[in-house]
Amino acid sequence: MPRIVTLILLAVLAAVVLYQLYAVLGRRVGRQPEDVEKKPEPGPLAAPADEPLVEGGPEPAVALTGLAALRQRDPAFDVGRFMAGARSAYEMIVTAFAEGDRETLQTLLAPKVMTGFEKVMKERDDAGETETVEFIHPPRGDLETIKVDGDTARIKVRFLAEHRHRSKGPEGESVDDRRTAEAWTFERNLASRDPNWLLVRVDAAEA
Repeated sequence: MPRIVTLILLAVLAAVVLYQLYAVLGRRVGRQPEDVEKKPEPGPLAAPADEPLVEGGPEPAVALTGLAALRQRDPAFDVGRFMAGARSAYEMIVTAFAEGDRETLQTLLAPKVMTGFEKVMKERDDAGETETVEFIHPPRGDLETIKVDGDTARIKVRFLAEHRHRSKGPEGESVDDRRTAEAWTFERNLASRDPNWLLVRVDAAEA
């Protein structure tokens, strides 16, 4: 009898152990394949993962301005040489205008500026007046802007100067010392073989 009881107890114990094993092994432990989050399928407008949305290509050309644009059209252009020539032209024009030297002015002025200068010189001639000018100090020239528009290049230079004017007329002579500040714009046709720059505009400037 005790042997039978022992066998029954062992059977019950085995059943309990097997139930516990099933309870543990039958559970879902860790991440299962079906638990992995699925990525959304790419839509019809999505680019492949290994390709950019925008195809690569050459960068758009950058429009050059100022000195870079001028040197692109005229690689030989030199700022220092131009400024030296501009100061020389300034002195020549101021002197020629005072003396009524039309021949010199015509080689340095655009027709529109020449017309304005000619009007003043004629009024002076009609009044019987003459004038001469001398520079007290060499004029100062500062480059302000460079612009290229098609085949036309324009450079604006600000001039500061001190000069002495001597006038003679029916009422006698007079001496007048002046300090001037002007912005002169020079222009050149880059498509022309003529390397000369002409004065196309004169404006008052800040001293």
